[in-house]
Amino acid sequence: MDRRHFIALSLTGLVELGIGTGLQPVFARRKGKDSYSIVVLGDTHFDAEPESVYHSDYLEPNERLNKIQRGEFARNGKMWRELCPRLVRRAHDLITPDTQMVFQLGDLIQGDCGNPSVHRRFLDDTVNYFKQQLGDVPFVSVVGNHDVRGTKAEAVYHEYMPGRMSKELGRNIYKTTFSVTIGKDAFLFVDFNRPDDAELERLLKETEGARYTFVVVHSPIIPHDGGSPRWFFHGSAKKADTEARRHFRRLFAQRNAMVLCGHTHTTEFIDWYGDGGRITQMTMNSVWTREDLRYCSPALQGPETYGEVCRKKMASAADYKEVMELFDEYRAGLRQYTVSPAAGVYKLSVSSAGVSIDFYGGDSERVTQTFVLR
Repeated sequence: MDRRHFIALSLTGLVELGIGTGLQPVFARRKGKDSYSIVVLGDTHFDAEPESVYHSDYLEPNERLNKIQRGEFARNGKMWRELCPRLVRRAHDLITPDTQMVFQLGDLIQGDCGNPSVHRRFLDDTVNYFKQQLGDVPFVSVVGNHDVRGTKAEAVYHEYMPGRMSKELGRNIYKTTFSVTIGKDAFLFVDFNRPDDAELERLLKETEGARYTFVVVHSPIIPHDGGSPRWFFHGSAKKADTEARRHFRRLFAQRNAMVLCGHTHTTEFIDWYGDGGRITQMTMNSVWTREDLRYCSPALQGPETYGEVCRKKMASAADYKEVMELFDEYRAGLRQYTVSPAAGVYKLSVSSAGVSIDFYGGDSERVTQTFVLR
């Protein structure tokens, strides 16, 4: 599809291609704008107290994992008592007449139910909660690892969420990798747990000529300098994954893609040049566990610091060499790099003049920091 054809379709509303399916676009009054905003939530790990609400059937025989995961239940229950409801109310207040949608970047729920019917109820309760709090703006979530964690949880998610996203978007969504078009711009939602490379290739071809291309994915595309550096899109050291990672990195760079991701529970900004183009990655975090995480003081800043966290953590010489070789692939192309443990709400602003993200730490009424993507 050439650029003129893509724009012509966009301006008449790609969301209306579902007509005849019984679905109606719920955001028709907002479509077709050259300038618009999207409110973004990072990981939310929605949960409830007591933990028996969703985790009474949870059983993890590994003592170490059991301790970690029950600690997460306690963390989630505490933050959803007060802090996260405040954060969601702030997200609601950021919705303005030009707001097209609310994006949630995966790990919508904690998972770990131990029972597929409970997992489905968990997903349904959570989407209903966000819809009740955020109003009639479409609420669109990309799949995270926690969303499919637990007994038959992946099958439940794949059965439930595409249908729910179909209702939000007003057209049929069949997979957990799918696209959304707003005006002249393409948003590619990517399942990083089980990458559907053929579908992603198809969506990239289908959206050629887009003004801006956004990749919406739970995990980073450019690896995170943290506890699990290989936990990103096609991030394993296997030859097939390495080839796929470099292949899609090149395709994204050639589209000058902007990546919106979560997973690491950090607010992180990366601007990388290579493969004949540019990838700008913004990692967003809404796991607000402490009041002081409303502040955006960088823990690391500057391309020269990329890889320092892993450098200090590597337990063996073999691990060190392998991970540093991975980071070396990206370090030379970095133009900007900053990472902070800050958590809050984000507002993406898109226009022909550029693209930026305002970060509101916690439930702050004023912008904490602005990141310029284009």
